[in-house]
Amino acid sequence: MTGPVPRGLTMEFPLTVSAIARRTKALWAGRRVTGYLTDGSVYHSTYGETLARADRLAAALRRLDVRPGDRVATLAWNHHRHLEAYFAVPMLGAVLHTLNLRLHPDELAYIASHADDRTILADRSQLSLLEQFRDRTAIRHVIVMSDVGEPIAGTLDYEALLAAEDAPPPYPDLDEHAAASMCYTSGTTGRPKGVVYSHRALTLHSMATAMPGSFGLSETDVVLPAVSMFHANAWGLPYTAALTGAGLVFPGEHPDPRRLLDLCRSEGVTFSAGVPTVWLGVLEALDAAPPARGVSRLRIVIGGAAAPDALIRGLEQRHGIRTMTSWGMTEIAPVGTVRELPGALLELRVRNETGLAPWDGFTMGELEVRGAYVAAAYHRPEDDGECFTADGWFRTGDIASIDATGHLHIRDRSKDLIKSGGEWISSVALEGALMSHPAVAEAAVVAVPHARWLERPVAAVVLRAGASVTTAELRAHLGGRFPEWWLPDDVVFVPSIPRTSTGKFLKSALRDSLRAHFDGI
Repeated sequence: MTGPVPRGLTMEFPLTVSAIARRTKALWAGRRVTGYLTDGSVYHSTYGETLARADRLAAALRRLDVRPGDRVATLAWNHHRHLEAYFAVPMLGAVLHTLNLRLHPDELAYIASHADDRTILADRSQLSLLEQFRDRTAIRHVIVMSDVGEPIAGTLDYEALLAAEDAPPPYPDLDEHAAASMCYTSGTTGRPKGVVYSHRALTLHSMATAMPGSFGLSETDVVLPAVSMFHANAWGLPYTAALTGAGLVFPGEHPDPRRLLDLCRSEGVTFSAGVPTVWLGVLEALDAAPPARGVSRLRIVIGGAAAPDALIRGLEQRHGIRTMTSWGMTEIAPVGTVRELPGALLELRVRNETGLAPWDGFTMGELEVRGAYVAAAYHRPEDDGECFTADGWFRTGDIASIDATGHLHIRDRSKDLIKSGGEWISSVALEGALMSHPAVAEAAVVAVPHARWLERPVAAVVLRAGASVTTAELRAHLGGRFPEWWLPDDVVFVPSIPRTSTGKFLKSALRDSLRAHFDGI
């Protein structure tokens, strides 16, 4: 609030996560929140119970001296306790920072330090990962989220903390422009960059994705976030579901295709979202089973990578599942388009060396975006680089065209990134590490089409004269530096790597030569 409101205008009403919570408590307290527990049993609760527990979590965090603006990290899968943190932390005025538990400990150490995380809520199953990087951070309090198990020395038990509280803390009056949560980019072309979301951005993103032209959610829906809650706020689904009164179902620590399908059937799921590899696994499970039951009402969003036509046809034609494709980025909170059209309060343009490209569906250039939930800068000023234009647009690095009806068509990606299973892999980082091996003279890593993961990295390697090394030895050389899923699936030893006229690796030619590498595998 910044002063009296001039007569004749609308009242000031802060767009905050707290406002979403108040609406949910008032209108949807009885709607179900369901999910798998660690032991495989199913947990049944409601929004009312979830938000009451979020109040107690906020009180416990306040007792641990968590103050407005402090970063509270999570290292957790999709479950009800993670949902409680999604509300408790921002309503307290602190900033929820979801850590990607699939990253290498070195990268997690950098991210947690860069964000200045001081408290972390971690699944018991992730404590061994946490211990590999905690001593390189400023984390003071470790709160363990678990259904079973003895207390662990040096940590705090989530359920014990909640049991000690019987009332919410005195919540602060929140400025809608204050930070509510943050996520980090995948860092495929350099260090990961922190993206901070305001309360206003999260609220407007939720309203935009709830609209009929987007996810189209309402109180008649039951939503299963198949996208990870540590991946760009689960595409905003926890907030959008709560805002609209849609029920929520969480797959827990083992979101395999069979579990997803079982939950869809038993809980009457009508909407889900995830990366293509999730739905490829679901399609395989459906094709291998008797005729599908309980999924005919299901509609899904496929995002994070291009969806193969065969995947869409299989889900729709063989099993009656309605599909929508989506493009987005961490910097866009993250949903940018659904069915190739931009979300509400989001604008797109394409720029190339000649200026702004016409909307003709053919002229390509770099995609730029601006809107109510697009980042205006990164967490640290030194990370901004040239990503933000002088006239207020964000440069995405994606190559695209826009047609006359406003539909976005992503044509290519800059900087030769590899997107495997919805996650980015840096070819440049892998190449540098490969070329640090004494037997390697040159190395280029490219994306090769893969039946399950859509793209997988394959390395082309030129050996030094008289040297020898095996594929297994090179993978072992990379293993201590990168997550397992980053490692090239294969290494092809070649006499030379194609080059451009300026001496750079000609990766387009290399990709073409390796395009059929995984055929028949």
